[in-house]
Amino acid sequence: MLATLASTSLAQNHWGYYGASPGGGHYSPLTQVTAANVEQLELLWEHRSGDIRKASKGRPGSAFGDSDGPMPQSSLQVTPIVVNDTLYYCTPFNRVFALDAATGRERWVYDPQVDIGPVALTNCRGVSSWQDPLPRGEACEHRIFTGTLDGRLIALDGRTGKPCEDFGEGGQLDLSLGLGEHRPGEYAITSPPAILGDLVITGAQVLDNRRTDSPGGVVRAFDVRSGELAWYWDPLPPGVDPHLTDAGQRFQKGTTNVWSIISVDPQRKLVFVPTGNSTPDYFGGLRGTLEQGLDYYSSSVVALDGDSGKVAWHFQAVHHDLWDFDTPSQPTLYDVNRAGQQVAALAQPTKMGHLFLLNRETGEPLFPVEERPVPQGDTPGEYYAPTQPFPTLPTTLTPETVSPETAWGITPWEKSACRELISKARWEGLFTPPSVQGSITYPFQGGGNNWGSPAIDPHRNIIVLRTSHLAGIIHLIPRQACDKHPTAHPQLGTPFCVTPDILLSPWGLPCTAPPWNTLDAIDLASGAKLWSVPLGTTRDMAPFPFWFFRGTPGVGGPTVTASGLVFIAGSGDHNFRAFDIETGAELWSTRMPTGSAATPMTYLAADGRQVVVIAAGGHWSGESGAGDHILAYALPGAPAGPGE
Repeated sequence: MLATLASTSLAQNHWGYYGASPGGGHYSPLTQVTAANVEQLELLWEHRSGDIRKASKGRPGSAFGDSDGPMPQSSLQVTPIVVNDTLYYCTPFNRVFALDAATGRERWVYDPQVDIGPVALTNCRGVSSWQDPLPRGEACEHRIFTGTLDGRLIALDGRTGKPCEDFGEGGQLDLSLGLGEHRPGEYAITSPPAILGDLVITGAQVLDNRRTDSPGGVVRAFDVRSGELAWYWDPLPPGVDPHLTDAGQRFQKGTTNVWSIISVDPQRKLVFVPTGNSTPDYFGGLRGTLEQGLDYYSSSVVALDGDSGKVAWHFQAVHHDLWDFDTPSQPTLYDVNRAGQQVAALAQPTKMGHLFLLNRETGEPLFPVEERPVPQGDTPGEYYAPTQPFPTLPTTLTPETVSPETAWGITPWEKSACRELISKARWEGLFTPPSVQGSITYPFQGGGNNWGSPAIDPHRNIIVLRTSHLAGIIHLIPRQACDKHPTAHPQLGTPFCVTPDILLSPWGLPCTAPPWNTLDAIDLASGAKLWSVPLGTTRDMAPFPFWFFRGTPGVGGPTVTASGLVFIAGSGDHNFRAFDIETGAELWSTRMPTGSAATPMTYLAADGRQVVVIAAGGHWSGESGAGDHILAYALPGAPAGPGE
């Protein structure tokens, strides 16, 4: 039984959307690069923007951009797009570049003049493209849409890079309007907007764990030509009106936001949004009730009607999320034949290592999902969901347990220190609630699976995901003691600040055994795991000779091709790799100037060569240095075969 990606773009040789199609999938029909010749790939061209910020004094990311704390390094997480033989990408400072896709030669650059000074997480995952179906040879018939770290949505002429003056005010919209009072760097558009017909649709990132009255997570759709608001979805429970407290506020504060990548189904006019959890992440006692609280739509995939923005259905992956287990990945659309019936489906990975496969017309699971009892807490003022949803198939991608007996260390002393840390903390399995005692969370708040996954091969019926296997530890700190913990996240308005950390030894190594990072493949028809391989080594994380650990922490996701290749970086080392999608065997690896926290893409250039592109620039939390490398690889010489 074969699946097909839900897209009309697969016949194209270019990569016109962040995930290759409007519904994601990171799949290319190209077959020029194969298992037989992938080892011949060589660097074709490189582009550097110069947009790099090194971490300032202090532990990177510890203060999350508080005015008196250290600032993390920039993070180059972009996946470029290619339209009309031009490659477009954005930098962590929101500059947009247009390059000749065959040579990497710069065609234009646009600078929105963002003040990154107060912005903790400098990041831009991609831009989006819209083309007028009735071109007349006028300016802005091809528009590139990009979001900014200061909350603007900008439309650029795809040919010249000049702002489209008829869109909003001089080519841009200020999306901070209607949010009420908020602080610089707190509200940012970091993922590419979605395009549905003549609408451009976007959510935004809201900085985690600042306060209960952070900006709300409204999703808005605008006319691509004029910028006029077509509809909005304020993620409030049904029948609940927003509580407006500030002048100029239109949308409810503290609601779940949509920071990750939105999918659309043009045929059904549906918009699929993956939601985060309501702010702040680790204390939810002020969100309302389980039935009608502010997290009614949090940690979910929500299907919206593309004409009105009204909810068609929603599926919640975590009830009353207290772990920052927001839905991080693009809802990925595919079609599958089940029992002789063609089913429009959706794959939703989660930070828990759960993969939910749903009917995308109804939200009903394709395999049974069980509500199972989970641990309960006793934190004053908090309430807890008695059960959580668990998929029966596919089974969890993170089956490991954490206990004093499983403590790991590179030396007996370090193992003993980890055993003591685990013994002092609370751990009762997945969904152990945060506590003052300290609660272990596994997987940690970064996943499981995160925004880079998944990729789907629609002909082999295989979904491929990068999975983290790290544990975290969450300490709730009573408000009166918060001054003694300068790196704690404030969670203002609640009784607790919080320190959500990775569970590490005194030497900074994970207290759980490797692999800490795997590449996994699952059969979409049966739900069975096909293979799992460790991803990455400690080569760039530890001195020689300690390069032998496999499966090192990373960020980013895979891309698959019709020729049966999986391309991915996404590990703790500086390597870019290709794997066999049938077996998981590593077929090729090349060194990059620094680590990559991005997902690759591939396209057919004007000269007939298949080009594979990856951004190498590190992650804000990583140990490898920040960088600005857009790297393009191709087979040597003339094209070696057909392009599709």
